[in-house]
Amino acid sequence: MNHTKPKLALALGILCISIFPILVRLHLTDGLISAFYRMFIAAVFLLPYVFISKRFQLPECRYLLLSAVCGMIFASDISVWNFAIQHSSATQATLLTNLTPVWVGMGSFFFLKNKPSANFWLGTIVALFGMLVLVGFDIFIQFKVDLAFVFAMISGMLYASYIIISKSVLEKMDVLSFMSIVLFSSSLVLAIVCWIAGECFSGFSTTAWLVLLVQGIVCQLIAWLLISYATQHLRATRVSLSLLSQAVLTTFLAWIFLGEMMSWDRIVGAVFLLLGIRITFYNKPLWIKK
Repeated sequence: MNHTKPKLALALGILCISIFPILVRLHLTDGLISAFYRMFIAAVFLLPYVFISKRFQLPECRYLLLSAVCGMIFASDISVWNFAIQHSSATQATLLTNLTPVWVGMGSFFFLKNKPSANFWLGTIVALFGMLVLVGFDIFIQFKVDLAFVFAMISGMLYASYIIISKSVLEKMDVLSFMSIVLFSSSLVLAIVCWIAGECFSGFSTTAWLVLLVQGIVCQLIAWLLISYATQHLRATRVSLSLLSQAVLTTFLAWIFLGEMMSWDRIVGAVFLLLGIRITFYNKPLWIKK
């Protein structure tokens, strides 16, 4: 099968989600309510379309429940991720959450038909080293094993669970129907979480509403339709490791739009990270067997 379209979709999807941290750093709304509107706005745009166009296909009960579970996991991941960032450094939380490829590799080994290749594990090691260089070795030395540390680890595991479960579900469902269920269930869960947390659902500035609209349409709806399509046709391990490249794109965008420093260590880290991803997509072993 020609994987050019899924790879292109994955690249474009990663570009779309790379914009999200830049928008969050504007601090126009609280993290949890931003997460809710990201999912809710995407649902508002997608659900009417799939029902009016009759593109929604009700799956078997098993896959309906698994799709809903994916939405709940995604919502839980966002909630846990916000807690980790609010109670530790964003860099530490980012590094721990980006252990996702390791969890996906382990999960794929036990639960999916396509087992991780040797190239995947080699690429993961190279990519994680690049991520470590990108965020700085000093952050690794200053790690604090506290509740935020645990929540950041849980966030990575939830993210991995979402990718693994969605991979198995998308083998039996179309992308639009799957995303419709995911967005509905995750919006519902996040609405409940925001209500319990006492978040305000209105009273934002015009700029804040515009940013929320971009998050919902670009960073969630378009991005995850593309990534779900890629997940449907590519190995879950490759998708998970490729998602690390959003750190490179976010760093580049922050340099352009926020004026953040672009140092040589960040460039070297980005090169290693992208090299690790490339190794994963190389089908033949990188060493010659005797």
